[in-house]
Amino acid sequence: MNVTFRQLRVFAEVARLGSMSRAAETLHLTPQAISMQVREIELQVGLPLFDRTGRSVSLSTAGEYFLVHARRLLACLQEADNAMARFKRLERGLLTIGIVSTAKYFVPSLLARFHEAHEGIDVRLCVHENREALVKAMEAGEIDLSVMGRPPRELGARAEAFAAHPMVFVCGPGHPLLGARSRPAGVLDGQPFIVREHGSGTRAAMAAFLADRHVVPRITMEIASNETIKQAVMAGLGVSFLSLHTIGLELRNGLIRVLDIDGTPVMRTWNIVHLQSRVLSPAAEAFRYHIIEHGEACLALHDSLLTTGRESIR
Repeated sequence: MNVTFRQLRVFAEVARLGSMSRAAETLHLTPQAISMQVREIELQVGLPLFDRTGRSVSLSTAGEYFLVHARRLLACLQEADNAMARFKRLERGLLTIGIVSTAKYFVPSLLARFHEAHEGIDVRLCVHENREALVKAMEAGEIDLSVMGRPPRELGARAEAFAAHPMVFVCGPGHPLLGARSRPAGVLDGQPFIVREHGSGTRAAMAAFLADRHVVPRITMEIASNETIKQAVMAGLGVSFLSLHTIGLELRNGLIRVLDIDGTPVMRTWNIVHLQSRVLSPAAEAFRYHIIEHGEACLALHDSLLTTGRESIR
């Protein structure tokens, strides 16, 4: 078999996107060039790697097996390139950062500051709807570094905490539970809850907190979007449990209030994570150092909400 790494990249991108035309756009090639490369690979392999349905393609059984080996080869090539870049001490190239959706409220600020100091590094920011989706992307080798709350113990990963991550129970400004301090978690019994989906780190933290206090939430809505949850809370449809970092604007404008529940805020940490099996490129090492050094300061404005007085943010 005489397949080139360029052909493997084309094959992997077509497999990821399920479309030759979309792969052509991503790789800055013509659809004809993509089609030709795929046909050449299939001739070399001697088997059809894709099932064609109109303009869409999907992996055949042989293609699924071949993709596993293609990704391994491409990962090895990337690690070799990273190792050589270390010798040359270059800080340029493409850096892919994966984040959970809750982190999108502060990571862009960190990236702006990082870009000022490292103009030669292009950053691709991949926002994943929840922790579970981000872990899968890491496992597939699609991410250089990840920003998440709970580190993935299911993977061989190195996680370094860089900032505190407070989580709170929230409600609309006219909610009947407002007006008293230090309520026990039991007051949440029977309250309609608007929650994140299973697989979300926020959902897992809420479930653990309530289970420890023998409170079973009455879940009336499950929504995979912090923004939509905030709108539902502001509309008075129920209470929720959210990262304090996601609700700064709403708190300052009195659109959302924080419930003063005993044991809250629930304190977790933000972590910068990467697979131990992958050699970090100089660009990835630079961002890792940057977020560890500056992450806490970037989040200080959000954290100051915790010290402005409960009455002002309820």
